[in-house]
Amino acid sequence: MKVAIMQPYFLPYLGYFQLMRMADLFVIYDNIQYTKKGWINRNRFLANSGERTMTLPLKKDSDYLNINQRSISQSFEARKLLETIKQSYKRAPYRDTGLAILEEILEFDNPNLFSFIERSLHLLSRRLKLETQIIRSSDVKADHQLKGQERVLSICQALKASVYINPPGGKDLYSAESFRKRNISLRFLAPSLPRYTQTRPGFIPGLSILDVLMNCSLPQIREMLDQATSEEAS
Repeated sequence: MKVAIMQPYFLPYLGYFQLMRMADLFVIYDNIQYTKKGWINRNRFLANSGERTMTLPLKKDSDYLNINQRSISQSFEARKLLETIKQSYKRAPYRDTGLAILEEILEFDNPNLFSFIERSLHLLSRRLKLETQIIRSSDVKADHQLKGQERVLSICQALKASVYINPPGGKDLYSAESFRKRNISLRFLAPSLPRYTQTRPGFIPGLSILDVLMNCSLPQIREMLDQATSEEAS
């Protein structure tokens, strides 16, 4: 059983789905504290004027609440975001496909931040024809009082994981020996962000998956998903 664990991100970049593609079971953290400095409720897209950020504004609340306790602000104008994306990608070859999935994502009227993003990840996963099972961390019978590596190990053991795959940013956070002691192989994703034709000259890697959907066919995207590799931690 290959397991990956990630925070929920709003319309995440291609590498997020490459990680999902490699796993049999993809766990989304819902019962961890929301952090401002991250990509949970924002991402980047390509507008006429260049790279821009789209954000899900949040209702003002305690900074100590978990992700599944945070709510999207009533000030969020889904139609305004949709119109902005329409204008920004009016020359994109697969614009209709990208807009259709975005519109379906934005139609969700539950203001809970986690529920909104969780649903969007399921929709995107189906669109990309991924077979990976997606579950919430709070549904795993692990010790959720633990932190960092110990919490990850507890989740992996509860799921009977034989392999744990993590993004490359975790190389300094995890010990291969600690995983081996529990008969789990620790691997790190080596994402691949191939160039494709965008709506402006040049190429900006790592934008929201929305940019990929607007500019590439599903067969192209499937090829991109398969280009990532993973390496075993030593």
